[in-house]
Amino acid sequence: MELRPYQEEARAAVAAQWETGALRTLLVLPTGCGKTIVFAKITEDCVRRGDRVLILAHRGELLSQAADKLHKATGLRCAVEKAEESCMGSWYRVTVGSVQSLMREKRLGQFPADYFTAIIIDEAHHCLSEGYRRVLDHFPEAKVLGVTATPDRGDMRNLGEVFQSLAYEYTLPRAIRDGYLSPIKALTIPLKLDLSTVGVQAGDFKAGEIGTALDPYLHQIAEEMGRYCRDRKTVVFLPLVKTSQKFRDILCEAGFRAAEVNGESGDRAEVLADFEAGRYDVLCNSMLLTEGWDCPSVDCEVVLRPTKVRSLYCQMVGRGTRLFPGKDHLLLLDFLWHTERHELCHPASLICENEEVARKMTENLEEKAGCPVDLEEAERQASEDVVAQREEALAKKLAEMKRRKQRLVDPLQFEMSIQAEDLSGYVPSFGWELAPPSDKQKATLEKLGIEPNGIDNAGKAAKLLDRLGKRKAEGLATPKQIRRLEMYGFQHVGTWQFEAAKKMIDRIAANGWRGAPPGVNPQEYRPD
Repeated sequence: MELRPYQEEARAAVAAQWETGALRTLLVLPTGCGKTIVFAKITEDCVRRGDRVLILAHRGELLSQAADKLHKATGLRCAVEKAEESCMGSWYRVTVGSVQSLMREKRLGQFPADYFTAIIIDEAHHCLSEGYRRVLDHFPEAKVLGVTATPDRGDMRNLGEVFQSLAYEYTLPRAIRDGYLSPIKALTIPLKLDLSTVGVQAGDFKAGEIGTALDPYLHQIAEEMGRYCRDRKTVVFLPLVKTSQKFRDILCEAGFRAAEVNGESGDRAEVLADFEAGRYDVLCNSMLLTEGWDCPSVDCEVVLRPTKVRSLYCQMVGRGTRLFPGKDHLLLLDFLWHTERHELCHPASLICENEEVARKMTENLEEKAGCPVDLEEAERQASEDVVAQREEALAKKLAEMKRRKQRLVDPLQFEMSIQAEDLSGYVPSFGWELAPPSDKQKATLEKLGIEPNGIDNAGKAAKLLDRLGKRKAEGLATPKQIRRLEMYGFQHVGTWQFEAAKKMIDRIAANGWRGAPPGVNPQEYRPD
């Protein structure tokens, strides 16, 4: 099976991390981008090198999928470590294993510490649990690859407790631009649902209380779906089985051909097959279909299980992002959830890495309630709005700095002046990056003209020092030169060469620091 270009990049990046000594590394691919195929090929590479490989997952369906894809993509067959089945004594070099079975002390103790030399964890955002930790600790020298679809930097920070590095990340926007996933249009429904009384447990809203809060709105939601979801294949995510069943009945009364599946459904396979075949046009579920189920023809999603967990939100929406003939986009319905105390995931959470941009994008979408908006266009507009807001704030800050005549340059001012979005939106993820800046970093930043007290982590300090070093090597203007010339109204000084900036500052000095030299308009001036 021939891999796509990004899949080959991911395969090579993982190998490079292992070769350089980062034994525990992460691979992030959006739902629908073939992460199982990628780790199947990586498994094949490991077997060729003589490794014995364990593919670890938390659900039986994921293990079956992994074994099936591995055989189709590579021809390799697997032993199984689950329930009554065991890989002990098998001549297969690959084992698919249930973490619930392997974590048991008696079972785990049967394996020597070097039995598996490579471990691949599917849906790796689950691996923070004690069971996964116990298995990994039992094989301390094994190379470990965690594979997940979540792009959440908050999750990444937590996963940094287990993994040493991020080998490769292929983002949802890039996958859409490259034509491997369906574009997404978000539609904010002007229906306010009150969550202010819903409590939180284990970092997310309590499902039982969401069900109670949602119940009074179900008929109104069905009415709104009648406006936007007719002639579409729609999946609805709800918090409770009873809520899911009730909403199915309401939708049927409203003229939809709706079905419902849950963990106890004896006819689940039949219902899913009928939905895929078009005998139903709406499928309700209580969080059953977040992982391990694919139906590419789904072109509409309604998330009625509000969540603070971005990985969960991405898993839900990921059920509808696959390509399908005749499908030109996925329509994602979003509601005006009212909550005073908690952050909610919105469509912006799928595409924005910067929280400031995500908040602005959500505000913009709410202002356009009732109109579908392409997510990439919405993110681009929100980014421009945030930059404009930052520039306005920077202008005020510059006015204050003129009065204070500070000796050092504020890092935010410098980042905005050179238009470094990667610096202003930087979020630390792993190990040392989270620590405070070192004394050496702070001293070097101060020597180069940057106020170090405005930087709160070592990762940001390192990126800023790296950028300053590159600018010096390229002969570009220094932070102090940029600040000085911006105080006199010059524009885009971050792109000026050092010598051009020095000459203009010398001319301003010769003019007695009274302003720009005669005949020079700072707003329009550009150095040759």
